[in-house]
Amino acid sequence: MSEHWAVIGAGMAGLAAARRLSDAGRSVTVFDKSRGLGGRMATRRAGGFQFDHGAQYFTARGERFGSLVETLTSDGLVARWDEDHVGVPGMSAPARLLAPQATIVTDCTVSSLTRGAHGWSVAATDGLAATEGNGVFAGVIVAVPAPQAVPLLTSAGCTWDGAARATYAPCWALMLGFAARTRLSEDRVRPEDATIAWIARNGSKPGRDASGDAIVVHATPAWSREHLEETPEWAAAALQARFRELTGETADPSFSAAHRWRYALVEQPAGETFFWDPSAHLGACGDWCIGPRVEAAFDSGDGLAGAIIGPNKAR
Repeated sequence: MSEHWAVIGAGMAGLAAARRLSDAGRSVTVFDKSRGLGGRMATRRAGGFQFDHGAQYFTARGERFGSLVETLTSDGLVARWDEDHVGVPGMSAPARLLAPQATIVTDCTVSSLTRGAHGWSVAATDGLAATEGNGVFAGVIVAVPAPQAVPLLTSAGCTWDGAARATYAPCWALMLGFAARTRLSEDRVRPEDATIAWIARNGSKPGRDASGDAIVVHATPAWSREHLEETPEWAAAALQARFRELTGETADPSFSAAHRWRYALVEQPAGETFFWDPSAHLGACGDWCIGPRVEAAFDSGDGLAGAIIGPNKAR
């Protein structure tokens, strides 16, 4: 009977780890608090529009991630957007096929990890997660943002200084849907502004509906941090007002909403590719280990799984 592993977090790092473990013959169950997969590689459909309101694109520099991107491109799940890559038809598309053999448990907020005589148990906020293998997991991989990873590692009786060192900047994301094309002069803009750091026309990405105009606006880290605890309604109104000032847009959107990413951009990474305690069969990974890139999240999760499998069996 193969080892059964638990992975906490269905972002790029967790899915990369699950993929490599599954390819090596391990059984894997992935837990995530959200309803979908991909973490910040997120796509939201609302008001008749589609928005990539998290990660806007990604690059592929390394061999292993580059090989994966080539495969996903061949499968029609990734395409070029200028010099970068995007998921097709949304940024979350690649996540659905990264770990096809894994069991996925969504809407499950993991609160603690416990190692017993027969293996690891995963507890959610409403009690022990009711899924096959819970209580006898051979090991656990924690693949959530560092501030969320630290209490989980602590509950497991583990401390890792690298996780405590890592810090994030937040980001308020504004989604605007217009019936007709807006005055936005370019498809992607990085204004030199204290409030808005990024504006993108979502329909300019390959595989998207180009009718109307789906606009994504990201606030700067400083503005987001200052207004982190404001309501989404307040943030949407404030960012839309600044968007109008910067672009000269006068039309009213038919859809407007703001989303708060509390852990959006890695500011201070841990400085290590991943954490692994072989005696406890407990590991942690994420972009916060290396740096603020989708590929960094992949490298961290993939590298951790490779260390678990071992040099003679990793592939």
